[in-house]
Amino acid sequence: MMNDILKQKAAGIKLVLTDCDGVLTDAGVYYGINGEYLKKFNMRDGMGVERLRKFATVETGIITGENSPSVIQRAQKLQITELHLGVKDKPAVFTEICNRLNLRAEEVAYIGDDYNDAEIMQLAGLTACPADALPFIKAQADMICAAAGGEGCFREFAEFIIESKTTAPVKNKVITLHNGRKIGKGHPSYIIAEIGINHNGSLEIAKNLIDEAVAAKVDAVKFQKRTPEICVPKDQWEIMRDTPWGRMSYIDYKRKTEFGIAEYATIDQYCKKLGIDWFVSAWDAPSVDFMEQFDMVLYKLASASLTDFALIQRVLETGKPLMLSTGMSTIKEIENTLAYINAFDEHYPLFIAHSTSAYPCPPHELNLKMIQTLENKYPDMPVGYSGHETGLATTVAAVAMGATFVERHFTLDRAMWGSDHAASVEPQGLQRLVRDIRDIEVAAGDGQKKVYESELAPMKRLRVNISDEYKEKPVI
Repeated sequence: MMNDILKQKAAGIKLVLTDCDGVLTDAGVYYGINGEYLKKFNMRDGMGVERLRKFATVETGIITGENSPSVIQRAQKLQITELHLGVKDKPAVFTEICNRLNLRAEEVAYIGDDYNDAEIMQLAGLTACPADALPFIKAQADMICAAAGGEGCFREFAEFIIESKTTAPVKNKVITLHNGRKIGKGHPSYIIAEIGINHNGSLEIAKNLIDEAVAAKVDAVKFQKRTPEICVPKDQWEIMRDTPWGRMSYIDYKRKTEFGIAEYATIDQYCKKLGIDWFVSAWDAPSVDFMEQFDMVLYKLASASLTDFALIQRVLETGKPLMLSTGMSTIKEIENTLAYINAFDEHYPLFIAHSTSAYPCPPHELNLKMIQTLENKYPDMPVGYSGHETGLATTVAAVAMGATFVERHFTLDRAMWGSDHAASVEPQGLQRLVRDIRDIEVAAGDGQKKVYESELAPMKRLRVNISDEYKEKPVI
């Protein structure tokens, strides 16, 4: 699994930075007014620079404390423009490069061998060192090369990145559900109204919510399925709560709001009748077993379940597409989960959704740019957004920023009793959300500049010099 994680990191690398002495050379300092000591550089390492550029579109940069003319001439020969000599503060240079080139730290790799490389290696997304590096550096490097400094270690690191990029598991950019609906780039955003537990245990409320979702023209409704005895910590079972059904223990309350076979059979038939997709977030393996009685289009994994590998394994065994939410998660946790899924099946139909698990979520914590971060990191996987904010504009913005699917909690009335209603959208709001998303998709156009018919009259009225192609043709 660790090798899979390193390959995933390597697949996202856009720039490789390296020390010079000890990595591209044999640790000597090579001066010469005319670069006469270029022979001290290993030819295999030079080929690594060229192969990175040609086969992985990854550039190389040099950060070194030396001021050698040989290094300058070598960089020119290899067309390395990111050259920093006489550097005393490598982390500062690393940060400057990232800011100037608009790169995230995890998109930059670094290979070094000495104490002065330690701090910069803590910043880089992927690190390596030669076989003869200091023990301290070996202990923190992601990869220890078999070759020593100046003997091809850079080439070895370069080949690992090239291989990871060219053989990285190819996901489906567009996933086709079993009913023929497509989700991914080039298709309308798949809009999900999450009913969740906002039905408050009432099938009638659930059906009313489905009706309103259909009226709003969303693509799917989503519920949540739990086994209370598994999902509720035992020390909370007997905590008393005031509920619409009177005062009861927390475990009884959770049982009261959980739908069973009769309710889900009705929901299944009702959604099919109305022509709307439906599925659930399953919170435990027995819930997956239960839901397999129904022909849902996919499974959702809640943010809280991203690290529950037993649950993930059970969903993978169904073969149904899996949608992952990434709230309350680090990049490393996301990488570990995707590595686990890739080990099961590198072509498993998988969606990933950016999310922040606050209910409701304040705007400054939405971090919508993560949609693009995930899209860049996983370019062959549909990326979407699961929002818990109170407004509509930010969800529309998520689609404008590339979300191929969006999910919002949905309720009949935000003032209803229950934990999720306050962070939910009401029917009129849902209708506006769908309308605005569809307008955004149409307004995005195709990116090709053109002059529209509607512009011709203003052009002829306002422009001083009109191109010949738009001038009136003389009548013969």
